[in-house]
Amino acid sequence: MSHDPAIPPAPRPGGEGFRALDAGWRQWIAENRLRHCTAESMLATMAQAGLDPAECERAIRAMEEDPAFLAARKFQQLNAKLASVMANQQRLRELDPLYGHVEKRSRVSPAEFMDKYVIGSRPVVLTDVARDWPAMRRWSPQDLRERFGHLEVEVQAERSADPNYEVNKLEHQRKTRLADFVDRVLAGGATNDYYLTANNEMLSRPGFAPLLDDIGTLPAFCDRSQLARRASFWFGPAGTVTPLHHDTLMLCHTQVVGRKRWRFISPLQTPLLYNHFEVYSPVDIDRPDLARYPLFAQATVLDVVVEPGETVFLPLGWWHQVSSLDVSLSFSYSNLAVPNEYRFDNPRITNW
Repeated sequence: MSHDPAIPPAPRPGGEGFRALDAGWRQWIAENRLRHCTAESMLATMAQAGLDPAECERAIRAMEEDPAFLAARKFQQLNAKLASVMANQQRLRELDPLYGHVEKRSRVSPAEFMDKYVIGSRPVVLTDVARDWPAMRRWSPQDLRERFGHLEVEVQAERSADPNYEVNKLEHQRKTRLADFVDRVLAGGATNDYYLTANNEMLSRPGFAPLLDDIGTLPAFCDRSQLARRASFWFGPAGTVTPLHHDTLMLCHTQVVGRKRWRFISPLQTPLLYNHFEVYSPVDIDRPDLARYPLFAQATVLDVVVEPGETVFLPLGWWHQVSSLDVSLSFSYSNLAVPNEYRFDNPRITNW
């Protein structure tokens, strides 16, 4: 019986049956050696993926002499030194027996605020900032509906199905009448699926100007003339979560209706937070996956519940995860009368 040339012959035993060890796998070898993974563990993973064990073993050995890899090792040493400097500075800060406590203060002078919280880089909750704000007496979901319900707003929606909803926030933008969103919040119960966040920029629109009129005296360290262009409004149900991230400036966040739980981690502990993309950490403080992110176990988390009328000061670069405990209306502002524009060289690694 003659062989039909249209039918390829059956594969022979041996190397032809293995997947190719391509450039992607060679990069994977380099990355995992830089993570100090053992050759044995890497070989096991690669063999399970269908690669030729003998070829993989040769590639792992060759990597140790690759000029580009040796250069990466040098930069790794420099990075490790910076991480150790940060860790030692953090250890010194934690010698303070009150380090893990977020203070609640009133009548903080501008000089003390600057010295202890801005330069000293410490979060604090100020209890007397909003004492004369009309917003404290007026704001409610019902008030929003009555005064602004006819206006359109941009909200974040369909977040529950996306584990990276904050990173992908542009994909979750939806426009709706504010009245409809108020009704949805009041009827929907606790959820993280929808939230009117600072990204809506509604306070820059003339129709929402009366909300700014409801803001009374600002702290002495703020510049009132900059408020309109440096303020944000937040509204959502209980259950919303802003994932772990850091801002690129300092700000105040006043809680008007409802409570929020704020958790903070020092910027000196950034190497423990797997910050591979922009300003975000993939770690969920509520449910940390220590098998995947083991370094997070070394992080020190500060925890405070912010009540209506209280104001969080967020120092530069501090990581934070925020959860709404009730239906919540909040007002944040970054118009500090101190230098408040800073540069961060953020990574953009999406395949780590």
